Amino acid sequence: MTDRLRWGILATGGIARAFTNDLKLNGFTVQAVGSRSQSAADGFAAEFGIPNAHGSYAALAADPEVDAVYVSTPHPLHAASARLMLESGKHVLVEKPFTLNAREAQQLADFAAERGLLVLEAMWTRYLPHMVRIREIIAEGTLGEVRSLIADHTQKLSDDPVHRINALELGGGALLDLGIYPISFSWDLFGAPLTIQSTATFKRTGADAQIATIFGYGGARVASLLSASDTLGPNTASVLGTLARIEIDRVWYTPTSFSVIGADGAVLEEFRSEVAGRGMHFQAEAVERLVAEGNLRGDTLTIDESVAIMGTLDAIRAEIGLRYPGE
Repeated sequence: MTDRLRWGILATGGIARAFTNDLKLNGFTVQAVGSRSQSAADGFAAEFGIPNAHGSYAALAADPEVDAVYVSTPHPLHAASARLMLESGKHVLVEKPFTLNAREAQQLADFAAERGLLVLEAMWTRYLPHMVRIREIIAEGTLGEVRSLIADHTQKLSDDPVHRINALELGGGALLDLGIYPISFSWDLFGAPLTIQSTATFKRTGADAQIATIFGYGGARVASLLSASDTLGPNTASVLGTLARIEIDRVWYTPTSFSVIGADGAVLEEFRSEVAGRGMHFQAEAVERLVAEGNLRGDTLTIDESVAIMGTLDAIRAEIGLRYPGE
């Protein structure tokens, strides 16, 4: 690809640092950063050698040297932040979860389409080499009929009630921060669930601490998913088929290895890959490719699928009685 996009980074938190580091490691052009304060923008720009530092999101949106923006604000600000960038003609990669709910997601998708711009959810796991290979193996029929997915995303995070993960006003809780990963994986394998069963435990702030979910699909397929912010689990995943299974090693949603194991216990394939950095640049590659192709709907993860996944998250929240302030 010869015509590279010039990237802007909106917000300067930890996930923005990880993404920007991966872009720099892999030869992308990071042109600008925008923060709520000039000092934060200046510090971030100095750390990563970024030419343009803006002390407001509006200034980043107005930067004529930026083609695409990575939005990494807190969950409730995703929709407004992305819309601001779209209004200025920028393509947008929005940190997962795409928005706070399906209504916001559909509005944002419609607005991008009206503007003739790409807006994409930054579900970076979809683009990692081991996930690409897993989809190939399934398509080749090695597993036979794929029947089930078992996956957890469990971490022991802060119990401080003012920490973002525990603050409902920031969309905190296990579901949006952690549960989005196995839920998106299940959508990748099976599509929309026909039935959803969920149960949860909660912290004193009202934020969800644990979410256990079972999805039912046609064709005798199920997914068993667990996410938690108060306990650290194995963070592995298994895809089970009638002829073989895939066992994805820890940590399954980051660059890792996996084994394909036949019904007789024989190892059919062992996958290993070397990734520069955390692997968050693969989604940026997808953005640049899609823009170059004029594909504004996406392919590996389409905008329509991101909207529908937000609908699944809404359904889970309705079942466990979880609402965010202002909804």
